[in-house]
Amino acid sequence: MTLTLYNTLTRRQEPFETVEPGKVKMYYCGVTVYDYCHLGHARACIVWDVIRRYLQFIGYEVRYIQNFTDIDDKILNRACLEHSSMEAVADRFIKAYFEDMARLGIKEADEYPRATHTMNGIQRLIHELENKGFAYPSDGDVYYAVRNFSEYGKLSGRKLEDMQAGKSDRVNIEDPEYQKKKDPFDFALWKAAKPGEPAWESPWGAGRPGWHIECSAMVRDRLGDTIDIHAGGADLIFPHHENEIAQSEAVTGKPLARYWLHNGMVKVDGEKMSKSLGNFTTIRDLLDRGVDPMAVRLFVLTAQYRTPIDFTDEAIAAATNGWHTIKEGLLFGYQYGKKLGWGVGTASLLAETVERFQETVNNDFNFPGGLTVLFELAKELRREGNIIVHEGKTETSPDELQRQWQTLVTLAGVLGLEAEIEGETQTSNGLSDAEIEAKIQQRQEARKGKNFAESDRIRDELQAQGITLIDSRDGTRWHRN
Repeated sequence: MTLTLYNTLTRRQEPFETVEPGKVKMYYCGVTVYDYCHLGHARACIVWDVIRRYLQFIGYEVRYIQNFTDIDDKILNRACLEHSSMEAVADRFIKAYFEDMARLGIKEADEYPRATHTMNGIQRLIHELENKGFAYPSDGDVYYAVRNFSEYGKLSGRKLEDMQAGKSDRVNIEDPEYQKKKDPFDFALWKAAKPGEPAWESPWGAGRPGWHIECSAMVRDRLGDTIDIHAGGADLIFPHHENEIAQSEAVTGKPLARYWLHNGMVKVDGEKMSKSLGNFTTIRDLLDRGVDPMAVRLFVLTAQYRTPIDFTDEAIAAATNGWHTIKEGLLFGYQYGKKLGWGVGTASLLAETVERFQETVNNDFNFPGGLTVLFELAKELRREGNIIVHEGKTETSPDELQRQWQTLVTLAGVLGLEAEIEGETQTSNGLSDAEIEAKIQQRQEARKGKNFAESDRIRDELQAQGITLIDSRDGTRWHRN
């Protein structure tokens, strides 16, 4: 069961082989912290969180780095509007990021480098590019000489001559930045400071780094010259990731990453999400409306991670129903384990089921296929739970049920799907188990006295409060709905 991944760089699915056996160095281009995270961020962060979890599940030691872009025109613009500082804006939305991700059950990365904390590495990399003839200064700026890197375009598949054909009518030759460049395709590695902007001292004068060089420097500083997986959204393939390759590989002469993985975009009701269309939804807005975070995870995982997904009310409703099914299975052990006489400790897993799950997911992280395995287990446990409620016994041995449940809990955990253990002693209106038993006793006495109207009233009262009664020859059993 070899893990195979679709590599954007080679445009084919390949066996996964790491630089160092048994270890994975993984970098995800994180968020620019000028606003609250939206559904697109939710999808990306869930996808890479689950991929990291799965790699750990199959035995890899994973070092996972995710950056924050905390130098950017959008951050500066917001700081100006709020009469604040770039640092204050970035700190506020980094804090909000962690709040949102915690609600979605995203495990924290091993490290979160920030561009402002990597200034030495950024300047060192620019200096090396300059020495090797891939960069040149121009009036306080520094630009990357794109045509000097012969492999430019290998990630995106774009050719300079094709881009040149349509570029001439889009270029403003009066633009001061354009006039500083030797070639229209060159991009900024360092930008000279403008009045009132934050700036750092450098050999080229006061200024700040360009976006692309930040990630190249952070990857190199935290993970080395070549990593195993470089991840990000499909919108980053060009120019961001293309430029990262050009910067890093021109200096090291080594591949920046062995595998380039990109998640698909999120649409809302078939349209691109944007504030101008009024369909821009933040993670916190969605969750504050009462959507279960686990339903959001399930929604994301029902689509192959590289394909676009369409966020609709119907899709979220379907994901919510699906989560209820899996949740029932996950809670089975807490509801019935004691009654079934399960011992303390972890039961062995169902080897064939785990193998089928792994074989499915190993095909380019096929999480929708993996979910099929989870639903099978959850539905079987739900069926057994209904039998226990209605007949007081099971059709399957308690040991086998414990293995099914433990397998479901383990595999769901790989996907980050976890059910909170709800209070078992009270319903939402405060009825305790003892109070329910007392009501049932009152009903039994009413039935003995042939006061069937009172008996029905008590039954209906409990039903309205989420308590179902089941009468049998062995007495009356009950369960919470």
